[in-house]
Amino acid sequence: MSWVILIISGVLEAVWATALGKSEGFSKPIPTVTFVVGLLLSMAGLAFAMRDLPTGTAYAVWVGIGASLTVTYAMITGAEPFSVLKLIFILGIVACVIGLKLLH
Repeated sequence: MSWVILIISGVLEAVWATALGKSEGFSKPIPTVTFVVGLLLSMAGLAFAMRDLPTGTAYAVWVGIGASLTVTYAMITGAEPFSVLKLIFILGIVACVIGLKLLH
């Protein structure tokens, strides 16, 4: 169950990171509220998962999922340019996250 919560928390990290960028310095209410709620839920899930998983592994997986999804979303929406190298590096992060899961 800790791994499922950790994965959901990683997805929520991408949500709050994206909302933070769209909040324009907390001047837009909906992205700001999305940021705060996403951040709280993401951190709570990470904390819950860390009760059963080692801190380093849990944090690396959480960040890896969040970072990969944030960049992928930005490329899909056109907020960030797509490049093959970015895709290769994102896949490398995903492979590392999978590797950490397999080792645990």
